Amino acid sequence: MYFIDNKGITDPRINLAIEEYALNTMDVEKDSFLLFYINQPSIIIGRNQNTIEEINTDFVEKNGIIPVRRLSGGGAVYHDLGNLNFSFLTKDDGDSFRNFKKFTQPVVDALHKMGVDAELSGRNDILAEGKKISGNAQFSTRGRMFSHGTLMFDTEIDAVVSALKVSKEKIESKGIKSIRSRVTNIADLLAEPMTIEQFRSEILSSIFGGTENIQYWELTDEDWQNIHKLSEERYQQWDWNYGKSPKFNMKHSHRFPAGGVDVRLEVNKGIIEEVNIYGDFFGVGDIKEVEQLLTGKVYSKQAIEEALEQVDVPKYFGGITKEELVQLIY
Repeated sequence: MYFIDNKGITDPRINLAIEEYALNTMDVEKDSFLLFYINQPSIIIGRNQNTIEEINTDFVEKNGIIPVRRLSGGGAVYHDLGNLNFSFLTKDDGDSFRNFKKFTQPVVDALHKMGVDAELSGRNDILAEGKKISGNAQFSTRGRMFSHGTLMFDTEIDAVVSALKVSKEKIESKGIKSIRSRVTNIADLLAEPMTIEQFRSEILSSIFGGTENIQYWELTDEDWQNIHKLSEERYQQWDWNYGKSPKFNMKHSHRFPAGGVDVRLEVNKGIIEEVNIYGDFFGVGDIKEVEQLLTGKVYSKQAIEEALEQVDVPKYFGGITKEELVQLIY
């Protein structure tokens, strides 16, 4: 097995491109590969998820958090500089896909060496002292696959809670009251403090059976050019990160001093296909004109603001401001 050095890059749009590029170009028939990466604050969306429904857009935008869709399925996860991500890239031999134990056991063993009583639990989580410290997902294509996971070393748990929208049903189905009650940081479980860089080194050394046994794979200049091209064409594109979201209906309502407003949208591949606005506000003008301006637009805050740029929103909605309407819609 070879270790791919990502050169300390923390941009998730580059790191996910490294992972995809390595999977598609490395000779996994002959060798397997291991990739580590630490991302700046970001939300990594599962391939089949609806991005808008998974993130708290206000918190995400105000705090510069980057939403990026990954290739693998599963749920949305929050990454920051206190989170170490690992990815095993190998051939799909028919017995490895969905076998999370095969890929998490080396990590669990490494944690045991550090005194953390970790174990794989359920389908794809690693728990320690009954709390989640790692979630894992997999992707397979053309006989190749990767199994990747997070390691919450010193993550800002308040940001996890604020950035993600976790449905009440999902929380209740797990018999818990909040995200905070079911996750913990590995740093809090260690007998002796260490940095995330030291933690990374300990995990790496354990997986390879000693630092002296680590085999490094150096990416060439051509590799890096291709990785950046892939990042630009996929992971930096709105169409990938938002537009791949499945068709969904959205209903937002709020009672303002001027009256109640109820906005209902049908969004398909990130495009607003249908808009219906209801309410008991006293406005002047036909509200259908506003609905038509929004129809066909990208479902993003910027696109909605641009669509309403020349609209006298207080006139139509009886005193409600443009900013209030945009916030309600998005």
